[in-house]
Amino acid sequence: MEQISVLLSAPLTALTAFLGEHPLAGEWYMAFVRFLFPVLAFFVLYRAIRSLMKVPHTPETWGQLSLPNGAPILLTHWENIIGRGAAADVRLNYPSISRQHAALCRGEDEQWVIYDLGSKGGTAVNGTTVEESSPVKLGDTITLGGVPLIFLPQTVAEREELDEKRRAERPATIWPSFLWLTLFQVLTCLQLIAAGGAAASIQVPLSFLGLTVAMWLYFVVLRCTRCVGFELETIAFFLSTLSLAVTASSAPGSLPKQFLSILLGLGLFLVLGLFLRDLDRVKKIRWLMAAGAIGLLGVTLVLGQSKYGAVNWISLGGLSFQPSEIAKICYIFAGSATLERLFRRRNLTLFIALTGVCIGLLGLMSDFGTAAIFFITFLVIAYLRSGDFATLGLICGGAVFGAGIIIKFKPYILSRFASWGHAWEAASTTGYQQTRTMSAAASGGLIGMGAGNGWLHRIPAADTDLVFGMLCEEWGLFIALLAVCSIIALALFAVRAARAGRSSFYTIAACAAGSLLVFQTCLNVLGSVDLLPLTGVTFPFVSNGGSAMMSAWGLLAFLKATDTRENASFAIRRGPQRRLTEEARRRAAPVEQGLFDGEEADHEED
Repeated sequence: MEQISVLLSAPLTALTAFLGEHPLAGEWYMAFVRFLFPVLAFFVLYRAIRSLMKVPHTPETWGQLSLPNGAPILLTHWENIIGRGAAADVRLNYPSISRQHAALCRGEDEQWVIYDLGSKGGTAVNGTTVEESSPVKLGDTITLGGVPLIFLPQTVAEREELDEKRRAERPATIWPSFLWLTLFQVLTCLQLIAAGGAAASIQVPLSFLGLTVAMWLYFVVLRCTRCVGFELETIAFFLSTLSLAVTASSAPGSLPKQFLSILLGLGLFLVLGLFLRDLDRVKKIRWLMAAGAIGLLGVTLVLGQSKYGAVNWISLGGLSFQPSEIAKICYIFAGSATLERLFRRRNLTLFIALTGVCIGLLGLMSDFGTAAIFFITFLVIAYLRSGDFATLGLICGGAVFGAGIIIKFKPYILSRFASWGHAWEAASTTGYQQTRTMSAAASGGLIGMGAGNGWLHRIPAADTDLVFGMLCEEWGLFIALLAVCSIIALALFAVRAARAGRSSFYTIAACAAGSLLVFQTCLNVLGSVDLLPLTGVTFPFVSNGGSAMMSAWGLLAFLKATDTRENASFAIRRGPQRRLTEEARRRAAPVEQGLFDGEEADHEED
């Protein structure tokens, strides 16, 4: 690192000296790139977001059920609800079959198990009644309400047809976006150096060069493993670039820490994504993650320090971090569940208890913003787990009552609400931050004043709670709205990808993570411009803060794990893993042959 600093010092000194001698050159450059940055940002994000929104997700297929008339029904998930209801994965319109009759689930070891869901007509495997669950092998006859179904693998022709269709859905080539983003990073670095003049820090080129190298190294390594889907990472790298720019404007001394946080977040993203590949392993540590969420918040309550009125920071050796940010990842991990667990334990008692403890601890810490984020995430997970609106309505009522109690005993939170919608009337007191943010945002216009040329960074929390105002002021409204649209695109992708999800765990986790990112962004953006109370939460990927950056990358891993497009995710096992084994197909061969022989005999008689 020291050698790189020495190499960059000479060019930096020469550049600052040149700009000092020719100030007009710097002014012309800054005027030019102000118009160029929105165009580059659009080129960076257009291909990635368009690919996420336009590419269809043809489901993977893991086997099929043959109806009495010989018609096949494909199994497109690891967990399949079979029933007469419209929401069933395998819908059978027979009067004797219940709306949710049974569930056919696949394990990591490729073994299948069928569960009876309290059906009236009963479930049987090869004539043996299933009381609760029973293993199922290829070629077995599954009887539901008197309707016999034969469990078979896909035929070779069907499998090849679907494989060809999935290969045609190849994600967009993203390396052009990486090239545009590299240019964006280089020009941003030069812009910050020009704005800093003789006081420009060597940390600016070091941090941006490091981010560019890390981005391309990640891309090259994963391409060597045949991965092709990098849309999510493109969005994350773009927003992280804005984060470095915001940090360079507001706190140049924090640039190394913020760059290190991006690297640690990228590492967490890779580790968590690889861990999520094994669903059996995931299920084993759910309660450990629940304990981790409570433990992180509990330690913060005991050892934390107050900052901006909330006790949510812990300092060790001069470094400060927010354990509540990592607790978000643990909470979603613990709250997500496989289908087997959902229908065996339909009540949400334990999850409600976990949520109550977490929100209670956050209330004692006066971290109302994070508590609101946890509660919205709880509602998303609880709905996906139960679909019971009546229960959720009662929970919301209790939450409103609890929030009233917290506000009564926490005057700091009450003061935030007191200025909500009346910031200009209290412009020098409780509305000080919001009014300055709105003024700075208005002065930026569509294209901004240029990175490093704003004044909002002098206001407390400008690069964290008020970062949307910094984006509008220095980068312009266009890029600020692109950053917001990027977060929304991540959430929309989660909803679309969930339709082809392998397991309900991945579906719930991805939707919860996407909802958390969107809601947190709304609190940050709307709070800073006085449309919502200023709750002190960060803008994912953009705000200055190591814990927040790591949390955002960690949440992105849940979205990556639900992407089942061909070779589009390192968090999904590819190739032979998704196909039935040769041994399983051999076991089913006699049954298939018997069916085909029977069809031929009937044809001869006709």
